Amino acid sequence: MNYEFTLSGKTALVTGASRGIGQAIAIGLAKAGARVGLVARSDCAETEKAIRAAGGEAIAFATDLADDKAIPGLVEQFLGHFGKIDILVNNAGIISRKPLFEHDAATWDNVLNVNLRNVFLLSREAARPMVDAGSGKIINIASMLSFQGGILVPSYTASKTALLGLTRALCNELASANICVNAIAPGYINTDATEALRNDPVRSKAILERIPAGRWGRPEDIAGAAVFLSSAGADYINGAVLPVDGGWLAR
Repeated sequence: MNYEFTLSGKTALVTGASRGIGQAIAIGLAKAGARVGLVARSDCAETEKAIRAAGGEAIAFATDLADDKAIPGLVEQFLGHFGKIDILVNNAGIISRKPLFEHDAATWDNVLNVNLRNVFLLSREAARPMVDAGSGKIINIASMLSFQGGILVPSYTASKTALLGLTRALCNELASANICVNAIAPGYINTDATEALRNDPVRSKAILERIPAGRWGRPEDIAGAAVFLSSAGADYINGAVLPVDGGWLAR
C-alpha cells in the first residue's frame, strides 16, 4: 500500500489563492512539495512570497473566473509554465447576503457562474491533460451550506449544494482514468466571507455554541485536508466530501 503524503514533483493550480482558504491551501501544497500556480483577480504577491520563503515554487496567473472565456487560456498558461497539471483546487467563490426579495436575477447568475458553472468549465479543461497523463486530483471547495439551507444566501446555498453533485458526477466519469474528484466542506472559518457573521453578536454566539471545538476555524485548518486528498495516500478516495468543521455537523 502507498501511504505517501508528499507532493514532491507534483504541480497544482489553486483558484482564489490571494487570501483566506485558497492562500492557506496553496501554501500547504507548496510545503508538501508541489509547484503551485496561483489564480485570483487580485494580487497574489503575499501568497507567492510565503511560498518562496518556505523554499517552494509559485507563479501567479491574474484571471477573473467570472469570465468563462479566460478558462482555456488559464490552463494553457499553466501547462506552458509547468508542463503538466496534477492537482486542481477549485476554491474561488463569491457570496451575496440578501433577503429573498432583494436577491435579483443578476445576483443569482453571478454567484452560480463563479461558484458552479465555471468550476465545471475549469475542471473540464484541466481534466483533459490529466486523462492524457493517466492521473490527477480535482478538489472542490464546498461548504456547510452544501448540507444546510443557510440564511439570506439562496444563490450561494444552491451553488454549493450543486457542487457536491458535480463532484460525484465527475468522479463517475473520470475515475477510470485514475483521476480522483473530491470535495472539502469547510465549517465556519475566519475569512472575509464570514466577516458579516462574526460581526453579528447574535449569529456569532449561536454559531460558536454549536461548534464542539469551541472556536471559528482558521484557513490553515483546511490546508491539511487538501494536502491529504492531493496525495497518493488518498488514491482510493473518490466522489467524497470531507467536512472540516470542528464538529459542526456532528452537533
